[in-house]
Amino acid sequence: MTKIKIVTDSSVTIEPEVVKDLEITVVPLSVMVDGVLYSDADLAEGQFLDLMRNSKNLPKTSQPPVGVFSEIFEELAADGSQIVAIHMSQALSGTVEAARQGATLAQAEVTVVDSGFTDQAMKFQVVEAAKLAKEGADLETILSRIEEVHEKTELYIGVSTLENLVKGGRIGRVTGLLSSLLNIRVIMEMKNHELIPIVKGRGTKTFKKWLDNLSQQLERKDVAEIGISYAGVSTFAKEMKELLQPYVNREISILETGSIIQTHTGENAWAILIRYN
Repeated sequence: MTKIKIVTDSSVTIEPEVVKDLEITVVPLSVMVDGVLYSDADLAEGQFLDLMRNSKNLPKTSQPPVGVFSEIFEELAADGSQIVAIHMSQALSGTVEAARQGATLAQAEVTVVDSGFTDQAMKFQVVEAAKLAKEGADLETILSRIEEVHEKTELYIGVSTLENLVKGGRIGRVTGLLSSLLNIRVIMEMKNHELIPIVKGRGTKTFKKWLDNLSQQLERKDVAEIGISYAGVSTFAKEMKELLQPYVNREISILETGSIIQTHTGENAWAILIRYN
């Protein structure tokens, strides 16, 4: 039986022990801060935020070169394995396209999947795929499960400033927001590769009111797992966990998101990622 190996990119927010246990290959993206290039994989927790706070310019993120993907795919396939590469939404980065190009160059059997998400919402797909791969499932079963998880996942992101999204050129992909409202709190949902604003307001009450509404909705739903990610301090993330934990049996993971996401969201952003059964 052909072994299947799972590849993803470092915009995924995932526990290192899970990566190791499930033998997931994470391809690092890069971020440039004032002319210095850092690999996302080498930045310690909290380190990037310090760099971003003190930088003269907004950091610039870059996807791995096509050649890097090609090399990684060939290396992993050297033992005859097939590869499933799951990457962040094309709306946020050219990474998935670079992976597709790398796959065409590689002497390897590679299936590239656009997760439609990033962060822990992408983790849900990666982990489910890797578990099946470890159990010896075939390609069709794994791809079908990835699609099923995608359909049952919701990604919500709250930002406390639109400055980074504006400077990074991502605001054009955020429908219906005025770039002049830099100090407004915004909650967006990612749907069909688009960040759609669902709540706008001033002050943290905006976030808390929406959170109360979300918890009421979850009472009526069958939740498989919840992830909470944050940029900056984890205080609000812990408050959110306390409120949402009763709606899901599995422990909610609170993780600091990586430099790639933080570059676009700015400080004090958060995300709630929900997967339903």
